[in-house]
Amino acid sequence: MAQAFNAEEQRPTGRIALVTGAGSGIGRVTARALGRAGWTVVLTGRREDALQETAAEIAHAWVVPADVTDEEALAALFDQLTARYGRLDLLFNNAGSFGTPAPAAELPAERWRSIVDVNLTGAFLVAQHAFALMRDQDPAGGRIINNGSISAQVPRPNSVAYTATKHAMTGLTKSLALEGRAHRIAVGQIDIGNAATEMTERMTQGILQADGRIAVEPVMDAVHVASTVVHIASLPLDVNVPFMTIMATGMPFLGRG
Repeated sequence: MAQAFNAEEQRPTGRIALVTGAGSGIGRVTARALGRAGWTVVLTGRREDALQETAAEIAHAWVVPADVTDEEALAALFDQLTARYGRLDLLFNNAGSFGTPAPAAELPAERWRSIVDVNLTGAFLVAQHAFALMRDQDPAGGRIINNGSISAQVPRPNSVAYTATKHAMTGLTKSLALEGRAHRIAVGQIDIGNAATEMTERMTQGILQADGRIAVEPVMDAVHVASTVVHIASLPLDVNVPFMTIMATGMPFLGRG
């Protein structure tokens, strides 16, 4: 159940968070949860109107529209963020696209590239900027939480591009976590299964399974993902959660296929 918005209860902690893909779904719910926990939240995504809707539920929010595939827009975003706040304590690297399902043999190259551009290259570019800022700020350090998805572990049918990018996200997380040790930057990944959002609505109507059946899958409230991100974000920087899976209990993940 959504909590009523009360700006007076959102006492600022002085901690700055950046949420990508904050205009809808898990990004929106998590940004609002961070706001309730007292974080100042920088909201980014492609649609300013959607970001403003998210911001309306956060006492200390700043909307900066940017496409994660646009290198110039991202550079401008981080220049503005640095000028305004001087530091970044948390990146929730959440923006992503599933794309239209298609068998691997029939997936057009341009559709492959568009998904890779958002889910992998975009995630890298945002993390690269955040890492550099966290490394150089005083005091140094921060936390990056990548949205990996259950598909970072096992695929769905007809999801070759999405699955490949999410498996690659795991490599990105491991590499950044290794490099981050020297700079007090904790990097981890949350693999989310069937959180109720616009992207997963089709699962409640029936979705293709590995054995060819169409089956309805259970979903969970996205607020549980948000509260998990807030908890990880609250940990001291000498504690990391490298990988975590959170999912609807009854979904076909353990034993998928």
